[in-house]
Amino acid sequence: MNDSISKALIDQANHELYAAHCYHAMSIWCETKDYSGFAKFFAEQATEEREHAEKFIDHVIDRGGFPALTSIAVPQTEYGSLSEIALKAEELEKANSNAIKKCYEISLETKDYESQRMLLWFIDEQVEEEAWTEKMVTLVKRMECPGAAYSLDRHIIKELASDE
Repeated sequence: MNDSISKALIDQANHELYAAHCYHAMSIWCETKDYSGFAKFFAEQATEEREHAEKFIDHVIDRGGFPALTSIAVPQTEYGSLSEIALKAEELEKANSNAIKKCYEISLETKDYESQRMLLWFIDEQVEEEAWTEKMVTLVKRMECPGAAYSLDRHIIKELASDE
């Protein structure tokens, strides 16, 4: 495997682990604010991001590389509102999409056909990820009273899963 694509894939694995760390922190914040629906949703997202990291790690190992993990930045742990969390999730997923596209560009440049197929799966996956973040931002912005927040919290998983 070309060194540049190997490095890009390992960097992406580390970014996925960072996203998992961020979603875990969001889950904890939501739990402490009694938003148990959002807490559960973000806990599930953290698990999914760790699974994505494993796909990158396994790919590099299968191709004879060594996916060295790096330190993970401390995630944001304090938020002023659910709206702030939704916007942070959207930011995370857009950054993830851009990083995956860069990996794909490198795989094209280096003619790494084996990585291209895997990366196309991730590109498709990111369409779904960005869709739920956009929907979450919209739904959270619509909340105008505590009763609306309570209702959305109870139904957030169902609401966001309906698009899949």
